[in-house]
Amino acid sequence: MQQKQGRITAWLAAAPSPLFTIYAIIAAFSTYFCMYAFRKPFSAAKYEGLMFVGLELKTVFVISQLLGYTLSKYIGTKVCSEVKRGQRMILLIAMIAIAEGALLLFGLLPGNWKILAIFLNGLPLGMIWGLVVWYLEGRRTSELLLAGLSVSFIIASGIVKDIGKALMGGQESLTFFALDLPEPVGLVQLMAPNPFASFGEISQFWMPFLTGVIFLLPFLVSVFFLNQIPNPSALDEKMRMHREPMTGAERIAWLKRFLPGLAMLFIVYFFLTAFRDYRDNFGAEIFGELGYDEAPGIFSRSETWVAFGVITPLAFLFLIKNNRWGLLGAFLIMGTGTALLGLGTMLFDAGQITGLQWMIMIGLGSYLAYVPFGSVLFDRLMATTRTVGTAVFAIYVADALGYTGSVGVRLYKDLAESRMSDLDFMRLFSYSLAVLASVLFVASAVYFLTRAVPADEPQGIENA
Repeated sequence: MQQKQGRITAWLAAAPSPLFTIYAIIAAFSTYFCMYAFRKPFSAAKYEGLMFVGLELKTVFVISQLLGYTLSKYIGTKVCSEVKRGQRMILLIAMIAIAEGALLLFGLLPGNWKILAIFLNGLPLGMIWGLVVWYLEGRRTSELLLAGLSVSFIIASGIVKDIGKALMGGQESLTFFALDLPEPVGLVQLMAPNPFASFGEISQFWMPFLTGVIFLLPFLVSVFFLNQIPNPSALDEKMRMHREPMTGAERIAWLKRFLPGLAMLFIVYFFLTAFRDYRDNFGAEIFGELGYDEAPGIFSRSETWVAFGVITPLAFLFLIKNNRWGLLGAFLIMGTGTALLGLGTMLFDAGQITGLQWMIMIGLGSYLAYVPFGSVLFDRLMATTRTVGTAVFAIYVADALGYTGSVGVRLYKDLAESRMSDLDFMRLFSYSLAVLASVLFVASAVYFLTRAVPADEPQGIENA
């Protein structure tokens, strides 16, 4: 589709590849980083002693937001795969405005009505990822761009929860970055003044809204610069296939064409999303059981190392120009991640690593397996199979099923395993997922690699 070019867009279209890549990573990273300030801060609170129909209120909040987020993913399979270029920025801003409005209701509404507010908060946010990925997919540098984007939610999840804890504690400063380095350096932190320090300790119900206020202007600025990114060039399309919105018939045809291999991937993602979300939403409780309840910047300290560990192998996929070998590389990264889940938990159970090191290892393992689904896996898969369309559709089918799994696993834990601690449940989940995912990754890799289409063959969804 022809794109109307402003000055920044025209400059980027003519810019050297390294400069374009840096610009696009920063714009996409900051956009999605800011989104997490509207989604995750509420999980920094524990809502202790509050119940709803026999369930802990925090569990109900998590499930309610997940239901909204999951529904958003199902809606996104249509909206995000059909959205036109000129509509993306408007949709991004509208979704965040709705989410922040819902957080305002979360603070205002009484009692159990807050459950509805947190559902409404999740409802628009599930489409943000797909709208941002549209700007990055189908390029020669997509691995670098998508790796940079993927790191955003790993780091942001920890930072916005640390900010939420600081707001509730009435602290004078907010932590925007924290990293444990070897002595004599020790803990390194990037701090900023708390704009709401004069309010004192913020209620756990108002904290999510005020966290969103802090990030609202940065989000708007980020979206503006993200929207300046030009469409893929002719050379991008030659190497990675043309990307365009998909009709309903094209989406169904694509699913039918690769159903066996996709089914194996979707089963893994069903449980993988549940694992990643459980660790993310109940990290405060797990760290508490591990003895880190009062540790400063604990979320940032764990997630920063995870982010560094994830971005490196994903970025190296950029060096693999052959799409078939690139797809194999994505599977190897995901398989390594699931192996780390089992290995890390074995070392922790044997007393060979600390609780923080265990959380970093299973975080790294889960994200190494999880992140390629939302970034390089389907981008390379479409290029390898020479399919015209958008990887956003495949990402959203996987996400819709994945967040359904997240809701299901959380309900199973609270209804069938209510006496098991969050820590013990996470340990057993790590072992089970390591085995299941490793087997299915191998089988699905064989399936797709035997269906690679040489670059000189006809392209299109109908080319089975």
